[in-house]
Amino acid sequence: MTVMNVVSRRLLIPAAATAAAALSLTTLSACSSAGAGAGNTDKFDVVASFYPMAFLAEQIGGDHVNVTSLTEPGQEPHDLEISAKQTAQLQESDAVLYVKELQPAVDEAVAQSEVKTKIDAAALTKLEDHGDLEDSHEHEGEEGHSEEPAEEHSEEHSEEPAEEEEHTLDPHIWLDPVKYAEVAEGVAKAFEKADPDNAADYKKNAEALVKKLDDLNTQFTDGLKNTRTKVFFTNHAAFGYLAERYGLTMEAISGLDPESEPSPARIKELQEEAKADGVTTVFYETLVSDKTAKTLADDAGLKTDVLDPIEGITEKSRGDDYFAVQEANLKALQTALGAK
Repeated sequence: MTVMNVVSRRLLIPAAATAAAALSLTTLSACSSAGAGAGNTDKFDVVASFYPMAFLAEQIGGDHVNVTSLTEPGQEPHDLEISAKQTAQLQESDAVLYVKELQPAVDEAVAQSEVKTKIDAAALTKLEDHGDLEDSHEHEGEEGHSEEPAEEHSEEHSEEPAEEEEHTLDPHIWLDPVKYAEVAEGVAKAFEKADPDNAADYKKNAEALVKKLDDLNTQFTDGLKNTRTKVFFTNHAAFGYLAERYGLTMEAISGLDPESEPSPARIKELQEEAKADGVTTVFYETLVSDKTAKTLADDAGLKTDVLDPIEGITEKSRGDDYFAVQEANLKALQTALGAK
């Protein structure tokens, strides 16, 4: 097994809008409903592409912002398409917060809009190439993982040919509290510049949020420091940054697409690795089918549990916001990895 089998979801999947996440607007007090107008209010109107970005906007903006998400609660983010109404909402907003190349439909709408403040979260931290799961196993020894450092922004990357075997940068930055904090700081600075009358509050709110994320990072660091195994299986490769941050190894069943079917060879490989590495649990998530995870678990005699990529908060979520779900994720990992 390689030291780090962490995998990014392909950022440019043909005919798919690969969003990370449905926003639960009912849990964000300062957010408008998904159907409410995003612009022309007496607040700083922000359109966010998906839940992690909307959560940041609400936490940093507080009472000064009106946040609208482009992804509805419970919506499978890979199926997101931008409606004419949402396009109009975007045009009327004061700012848009998104991750470039994560949702092609969002990218296109943002590019065509005249929004003054366009905040690309991918440019606020360093994205990394965690490799392609199927390629890393089938072509090991040929290209392997990219050794070149990831660019701070992904614009250059988008110009490269989108070949089937090409690795791309992992967008799941919000699952690493440290990277999420870096994004939060950048978002706050953008808000301060765009809405200077409320800059002091944005700065104060961001500092409080970063402190909470620092505390969460400490919880994960301490909670996963001493475990019986460092390997965990997931339905798809959303947890690359989290695994890397805390010295774990993620093995994804389906790799790039959470709804794709793994090859028989991949299933056999995972069964062998489960025995070799003491894996006890196959994790699945709430917004996609758990069929593949449960099939592998049954065949290999493993347990199943939820590890939530926090792409949206629904009634099935183990918590009502980002922090509550991350704490639930930590407990699930501690149990699966045999934390001591």
